[in-house]
Amino acid sequence: MNWYYFLRLIIVISLSINICFAIPQDEHRESTLTKQSSSSSLVQAPSYPVRKQILDALRLEVKKIHGVETLFVVKYIKVKDNWAWVDTLPQSADGQSHYEDISALLHSENGIWKVVEIPCTEVENPECLDDPNYFRKLKKRFPKLPKQILP
Repeated sequence: MNWYYFLRLIIVISLSINICFAIPQDEHRESTLTKQSSSSSLVQAPSYPVRKQILDALRLEVKKIHGVETLFVVKYIKVKDNWAWVDTLPQSADGQSHYEDISALLHSENGIWKVVEIPCTEVENPECLDDPNYFRKLKKRFPKLPKQILP
């Protein structure tokens, strides 16, 4: 009977170690990205350098608006045709402070990523992210925005 519990303990510890080492521990603590095929091209998870540029642009914008240094846990990121949409969980560098979720639309021109919109998150505000028509309105404001990157 003791061997059974000992074996279970080893398995649990082994799985815990694998999970701990599978999650990036640098300043870009991010989740796994996905690829989706579309009819003619791929909506894809950006390469690490592109991902870093996107998150650095968002980090700069957050610092400019709120005066806070942040790291991001990425919930969602998709890139296509120089457009990117991200959903993030910002936090302090030490991980002690967690801030309100941030979603953003970014665009790259001449290789430089810039935040073009950070939607508000007020509930029942027709101009905010919770509005069922938000993404349709966003597409009207940015006609070249590929809808495949939107959540």
